[in-house]
Amino acid sequence: MSQQAQSRPGPTSAGLASSEAALSGLLRDLDRWALFLDIDGTLIELAATPDGIVVPPELPANLDAVSKKLGGAIALVTGRALPYADKLFKPFEFPIAGLHGAERRKPDGTIDRVTVTPEFEALKSRLAAETAGWDGVLIEDKGAAVGAHYRQAPERQADLERLMEKAAIEAGNEFKLQRGKMVIELRPARASKGEALKAFLSEKPFAGRLPIAIGDDLTDEAMFKAANALGGRSVRIGEASLPDGRPTEATMLLSSSAELRDILAGLSR
Repeated sequence: MSQQAQSRPGPTSAGLASSEAALSGLLRDLDRWALFLDIDGTLIELAATPDGIVVPPELPANLDAVSKKLGGAIALVTGRALPYADKLFKPFEFPIAGLHGAERRKPDGTIDRVTVTPEFEALKSRLAAETAGWDGVLIEDKGAAVGAHYRQAPERQADLERLMEKAAIEAGNEFKLQRGKMVIELRPARASKGEALKAFLSEKPFAGRLPIAIGDDLTDEAMFKAANALGGRSVRIGEASLPDGRPTEATMLLSSSAELRDILAGLSR
């Protein structure tokens, strides 16, 4: 553990109520902050499969209302592919970093994407074929990334670790493994939620504002670290410690996605 991790005080469950109040208070200073939100496990609860998530019907409109109050300074930063993430919040389209930042729709609507090679398409097909008989395992084709989900087959974790590590070697240095909640992803190495946050902050309407980053998973730690370094705030949904026991980079804590949605609903009004 680094000296920084040892000395930095993290959030505690005892601070839940004050964190909720503090977050609500921060977001009422509308001209000062920009809001960066993960989707799965943060805005909405996790589900057994990626397609099984349920978006509360009022959430898209509430996000749009909060975005307007923040002058458009709200972005989604997710492991989802951009087209799929957009479907969740129809008819609204927000600035979004998909695939952990490998693709990004800027505030002006233009999109930066990683080109998917025929070799990577073939690799994704082989992963699906090799796991076809593994009950409960789902290979999710994300375009420029691929995820191996084992939420419904935790006994397959070791098998998937070996399979995905082999795939990472085959994919080469342009790709890296990213572990999350019951999923192992192979994604472009250049992608980072922290870098995506910083890229948004270089553009209007985010420029000149301080970031508030909210997430729940290991992939969000880079976003928390970037927000903290820039003088912003970071909020973790769930426990104060990571699955491996390390403390989160987040400085605030909320207990559930439902609490975050309640805060957003209040702000939208």
